[in-house]
Amino acid sequence: MTYPAHFDATLNLVKETRKFRKTQEIRRLNDAERTGLISGFHPDYRVEGMAGLRIGPNKGDRVPVELARVLEAYSLFDPHLLNLEDPDYVTDILIVGGGGAGCAAALTAAAGGADVLMATKLRLGDANTLMAEGGMCSAVRPEDNPYMHYIDTIGGGHYTNVPELVKALVMDGPEIASWLMSLGVMFDYEPDGSLKVNHCGGHSRKRMLSCKDLTGLELMRVLRDELRDREIPCLEFSPVVDLLLDREGACSGAVLYNMETAQYTTVQAKSVIMASGGIGRLHIRGFPTTNHYGATADGLIAGYRAGAELIHMDSIQYHPTGTVWPEQLLGQLITEVMRGHGAHLVNASGERFINELECRDTCASACIRECSERGNGVTTPTGFEGVWLDTPLIPDIKNHFVGIYQRFKKYDIDIQHEPILVYPTQHYQNGGLRITSQAETSLPGLFAAGEVAGGIQGKNRLAGNSLLDIFVYGRRAARRALEVNGKAAAPGCLSAGHLNRWHGKLNKLGVSEEQRSPLLLPDYTPK
Repeated sequence: MTYPAHFDATLNLVKETRKFRKTQEIRRLNDAERTGLISGFHPDYRVEGMAGLRIGPNKGDRVPVELARVLEAYSLFDPHLLNLEDPDYVTDILIVGGGGAGCAAALTAAAGGADVLMATKLRLGDANTLMAEGGMCSAVRPEDNPYMHYIDTIGGGHYTNVPELVKALVMDGPEIASWLMSLGVMFDYEPDGSLKVNHCGGHSRKRMLSCKDLTGLELMRVLRDELRDREIPCLEFSPVVDLLLDREGACSGAVLYNMETAQYTTVQAKSVIMASGGIGRLHIRGFPTTNHYGATADGLIAGYRAGAELIHMDSIQYHPTGTVWPEQLLGQLITEVMRGHGAHLVNASGERFINELECRDTCASACIRECSERGNGVTTPTGFEGVWLDTPLIPDIKNHFVGIYQRFKKYDIDIQHEPILVYPTQHYQNGGLRITSQAETSLPGLFAAGEVAGGIQGKNRLAGNSLLDIFVYGRRAARRALEVNGKAAAPGCLSAGHLNRWHGKLNKLGVSEEQRSPLLLPDYTPK
């Protein structure tokens, strides 16, 4: 499969304008222009896609209707049928999630002497971390520092970030890079032996550390090896469905669902670290997603039902460059680093329409505007629209972006000579469970790290900050849990009474008992 014949005219225009565009300067937008573009075209501003929460700690807040539907739902099981006097597992720290944040937390907690149990929905490492392409941002170069990283992150988040969370993120950055290298992560290096850093949108300095365009794969290779070497137990195919509390209302465990035996299991723990990832597979506003198959908001649902507060859940990040053709790759990520290396965003007429190093929400809004209001998109045979990412402008692309090159080569598209058709794809939830700088949620005993946690990125995340985020807060969550556990008394009796109360409130609202969550896996059955 290559590009359809009716693409020839627009592909020729892209080639014809390439020489001119190489010397063309596209200025950055000013604040007023940027605000107007985002408010006019970013999906977060489509009011018909939002609903007010009617129950829980964030009652009255507006969130995407797809999220509201799963938050305002009954548990998957009858709480009265749980045997809480004899839990199936007892541990010091239960870590929910097997991606980067969960692995970092597990390694740190185990090194601190805790008895650790991990539980993950699919296999260990099946997470968004594994799929990350571009890299991890950290101020490791002499011309950079955490203060610059802080200013960029706050500005990129439209000044809605929680400042102390950003401070922790950037100040821990160099230590995280050193820790990962000490475990064996093979970042890219310059010929002189210094760490190679790449440029990406919203950052004023080159600070993205990478492993070609397979950074997440390399990170998870190393982390999984460490976990197995240290024999840290992990329950695979065991997603969280709800949390358990003690009689004082603190988080003291969780209910898991064994997807292989179709049985519920209970875990008692002194602390729970939620690292269950995001909500991409809810397909907010019908967008395709870059997220892995299990990203169905499980941790948000369990935490919210137990009383943990959310923050910024009205804000979703759409990556500007998700694949549109071939449709077998629909929504898959095309890393931002390609634009940092010189690839242009180009419309059907071969014209650049935005500075490619604008922040993600700005670039995504510009792509949407080009296809909707201006009619300058390229339409596929089945009606999807996109714009071109002109990849042949990148020198030595075959070696810099080996993963993406091979992905398209399977479909007879050579990105050394042909551009990629792209359109915004749902990539990240900017919000999540509200945390402190020590990764504590508003529910005692519950910690959160990674994409399930909110407040760090504000209402727009800069590229490369999520891979840093998962390690900073995974390790901080574990360290704080170790401190809290050391001072805590023995865990008390487990209770699921909060679920009974939740179900009672739903009943008063008239919510059908058929409305249950979490989904665990997305349903793609034709309706």
